[in-house]
Amino acid sequence: MIKTWIVALVAAWLPVAVFGQDIEQHLKHVRAVQREGHGHPAAIEAARQLQQLPASQLPRVLVGMDGANPLAVNWLRGIIETIADRAERARQPLPLEELELFLNDTSHHPRARRLAYELIARHDADAEKRLVSGWVDDPSLELRRDAVAWLLGRAAAAREKGDTDEAVRLYKEAFAASRDIDQVQSLAKTLTELGHPVDTAEHLGFLRDWHIIGPFDSTGGKGFAIAYPPETAVNLEQKLPGKTGEVAWMPARTDDGYGVIDLNEVLGKHKGAVAYAFAAFHAEQPQDVELRLGSINANKVWLNGELLTSNEIYHANMFIDQYVGRGRLKAGRNEILVKIAQNEQTEAWAEAWMFQLRVCDAIGTAVRSTPAGDQASVRQDTL
Repeated sequence: MIKTWIVALVAAWLPVAVFGQDIEQHLKHVRAVQREGHGHPAAIEAARQLQQLPASQLPRVLVGMDGANPLAVNWLRGIIETIADRAERARQPLPLEELELFLNDTSHHPRARRLAYELIARHDADAEKRLVSGWVDDPSLELRRDAVAWLLGRAAAAREKGDTDEAVRLYKEAFAASRDIDQVQSLAKTLTELGHPVDTAEHLGFLRDWHIIGPFDSTGGKGFAIAYPPETAVNLEQKLPGKTGEVAWMPARTDDGYGVIDLNEVLGKHKGAVAYAFAAFHAEQPQDVELRLGSINANKVWLNGELLTSNEIYHANMFIDQYVGRGRLKAGRNEILVKIAQNEQTEAWAEAWMFQLRVCDAIGTAVRSTPAGDQASVRQDTL
């Protein structure tokens, strides 16, 4: 037994002694890998060296994922799995306590934390029961998704037993925690079936109140590049020359569960046309946000005059979070402007002219405007 312990100790110590500070240098080479082969030769050799590390060094390699680009994260995941697989084949223990400490530190990369959990769960039959329930409010989407799925399982079991009240309670808790669109939609459907409909637009942060103006001319697609007056200043009392005559801002509200504004209903059907949508948004404090747009038409989105996303794509389907613009809210009043351009295709399926937009944080948690940001407070401002 003593001999086995000595062998294990030497096996754990030797690679670290050989590499020493080179571990950080190897991680640096892997983290520097880029697409199209940039940095690959150095990363390949670094990965080969890192794969020889003992399982005790797994947390150290996991830390390498923090701040890494997506490609480097994939490389590091492969390295970590190789280290763990080799240790398991040699019947060497994984550092479960250290991995759990890493997992519980929410400052680490979400995918690294998820991988740490997977390694723990391979050797700890109680890991799911002990850990998953604590991830309902976790900043990692992957871990939060696991927690929502765990709640769904409990709710389904309660429903099967006939305890509808407990099932509804658990479904509501899961809905509040959900951020992935498929889980949100599934939970909304289930709660509606049980007589407890929920407000998906509110939960996801879709803006439902807008002011719309248009159409402006986009014959031949020219309107996408033209900066019509709303792009420099918004005055909701102002009338402007449009494609077919004078146009004015008009209020538009949608009751759609996912915030869809149908411009054909607001402005009428037009081809080769541009419309603008404006919303005031009040924030209590500065905050980084994502403006996530869905539209089947070409589009641009500004926040306080800063262009966040521009996509000259027509009729390529439409889905939630199709385009993501990242910006920063300032404390107080903010202004969101959306440009939606319709082309001149005449097919029936090309008549769609619509958009949806939500304001959220990086994991999809709704960021809501306070009452001071209601449309009643909209005034003339230069974007």
